[in-house]
Amino acid sequence: MPSPDALPAVAVGYAHPPVAPPHNNPPVIDPEQFRRAFRSQASAVAVITAAGAHGPVGFTATSLTTLSAQPPTVCFNIAHGSSSWPAVAAADHLGVHLLDETQEELAATFARSGTNRFAAPTTWQPGPHAVPLLHGCLLRLVAAKRATHHAGDHAIITAHITWADSPGHRQPLIHHDGSFTALHKR
Repeated sequence: MPSPDALPAVAVGYAHPPVAPPHNNPPVIDPEQFRRAFRSQASAVAVITAAGAHGPVGFTATSLTTLSAQPPTVCFNIAHGSSSWPAVAAADHLGVHLLDETQEELAATFARSGTNRFAAPTTWQPGPHAVPLLHGCLLRLVAAKRATHHAGDHAIITAHITWADSPGHRQPLIHHDGSFTALHKR
């Protein structure tokens, strides 16, 4: 007779105990299924910038999140194949810009590849540590890069906030179901 510790656990409310997948064959989800599933998750829209060797670089990020309040720390993801990746990887400081609901075109500009994202009508100026700072954003931050973690085809960047500028309270731009939208309060 097996010891009580060797008996399977029975979950309350289930007709049969849940079956864990075998450890050597974890379930796999198709990358396109994965993307479709997470399109329903709403997220704030940010633009991340860096001073590159050949001029400023930047990209639209919908993965920005706060990580810690003490010290103030954020994190975001960037694809290794992004044209901005080499400059972001080499940078010590980054610009983090939360966009407001009127900046859909700016978000689209920084999401588009093969264009000069810093050309007119984009307005910007060098900030602390020569970080490119975009004008008119909901929130502008300069962050000192602290760690880079590689995960699949992306890198996760963590950075401590060293400078902040918040010109006033406005509604954020949101990314949901594959498009940019405004947050509508009820």
